[in-house]
Amino acid sequence: MTQPDEPYYVMYDGDFGLSGLAGRLAGSRPPMPAGERSPVPQGDAVGDEQVGVDARSLLESGLPDEVIRTLWLAADRGRFDPVAEGMTVRSWLTAWSDEFPPPPPKRPRHRKYMSAITPDFFARPVPVETEMRDAVLAEIGAVEADLTRAVPGVAEALRSAVAGAGADLGFRLLLRILKAGSVRVGKAHHGRYVELSDSFEYCYAVIDDGLEVDWPPLDTDRRDGTWNFGLSELASRFAGEWHDRTRLEVVRGTAGSDDVGQTPGTAAALLLEDVIRLHASPLSDDTLTTLWLAASDCGLRPDRFGGDVRQWLEQIAEICRERLRVVAPDHDPAPAPVRTAGADEVLGELRDLAAELASRTVQPHWRGVPGADAARALEQVVTRVDPDLGFRMFLRVLIALWMPLTAERYARFEALGERFGHGKYLVSEIDQFIRSDL
Repeated sequence: MTQPDEPYYVMYDGDFGLSGLAGRLAGSRPPMPAGERSPVPQGDAVGDEQVGVDARSLLESGLPDEVIRTLWLAADRGRFDPVAEGMTVRSWLTAWSDEFPPPPPKRPRHRKYMSAITPDFFARPVPVETEMRDAVLAEIGAVEADLTRAVPGVAEALRSAVAGAGADLGFRLLLRILKAGSVRVGKAHHGRYVELSDSFEYCYAVIDDGLEVDWPPLDTDRRDGTWNFGLSELASRFAGEWHDRTRLEVVRGTAGSDDVGQTPGTAAALLLEDVIRLHASPLSDDTLTTLWLAASDCGLRPDRFGGDVRQWLEQIAEICRERLRVVAPDHDPAPAPVRTAGADEVLGELRDLAAELASRTVQPHWRGVPGADAARALEQVVTRVDPDLGFRMFLRVLIALWMPLTAERYARFEALGERFGHGKYLVSEIDQFIRSDL
């Protein structure tokens, strides 16, 4: 499989090449010969050298003109037909190839690919073209009936494009035709598209922009995220250099940060559940304030927000509800059920570190929180509110304290995270503190 010198996600922040051209309002007509003026603006195609690459792939593919025309009209929603404009399919593609000629040959290099979509940032071998073609063909087959209803004959045309022009262009055309035909796909399909896009080094917008997905209803018990979530995630966003935004902008950003593959509104629903639990809990305002200061490590007391800590929680809850009214209006948050599973294990770890916690202070910019106070607040969350939330806030406090950990303790934390259903990158936020000399 031919790889660009730079990953696609570095070169393009949305769909690109012929599939991207089909998704734009203008730009389907190639530049006219010298002395003639095109009535269609070309600005949307400026800088998209992949248009020329894709055009040459189709010209060299051996596909009949009618097959290419079928693909193009399906992707472009029939808005621009080169044949109806007096061109042949081949002359239209040739004009785009001429506009974006191939660059001078460069010395081939073998490189690893990285992800712009999933959290697996480590380098991996470049995918094998034959394997990618098989994977794309399988996805075409999985939605063939819906594709055929939208555009008769387009599924077979896509198979021909994958065989003749490659898996990369074939997959992008599949995504564009699904969007153009308003074909709805399931969550499982979406997950496989993410995996394929990850291998092709696309940015997430190549999948997400305009694709209609039948997401399952919101369910805060379904843990399908990878990263942190809820109040512990919000606290992490207040740590460090957050002050270029207002506090409410930080909350809105957290409430809107659904993980890839999650039902829209999941982040807001999870944050709302944490906030409701704490707001309705028997914990004192002083305890809640200590919890917030220790976990956020920012020194910004809730009473500086124009009210007490429970009013701060109400502000967070209202922002979550605003988000849910837009993306999941049918979601009706039920009272959070009482959970006790895992409490003993979290308490055991917390009490085992009690002496070390008591010897430390969370030191944000201008005010410290004694580690012993933070430990008492965490213990109350675990025993009187929710052990899952208590464990996540415990991890945040350990990060704020730069607490050194043994490999054995970290392994126990990983097991606890798995028990709570946390994604693999939630607990790994503290792996930087593992010490081999402990």
